[in-house]
Amino acid sequence: MRDKTQTNSAAPGDRLVRAGAVLFFIGALATLVTVAPLFLGTTPFPTYMFGLSMLMAVGFLVAGAGVLRSVAACRRQARAGR
Repeated sequence: MRDKTQTNSAAPGDRLVRAGAVLFFIGALATLVTVAPLFLGTTPFPTYMFGLSMLMAVGFLVAGAGVLRSVAACRRQARAGR
């Protein structure tokens, strides 16, 4: 089995998981930047920053879709191997 599996091969959902992680961390950073003025007592950021904070949820959903796609591909491969 080791000779058939390539170490650098990408599973079907890997790119979605990576893109979701990037979106999640951008959204988390935007959330920290948006909440910081509340603790520092400065003027709040514009409304679009709150929208940018929603990237955290979008990234979570994209990564979840990547995981589900990877699971589906593994199931298909297991069924074909019977």
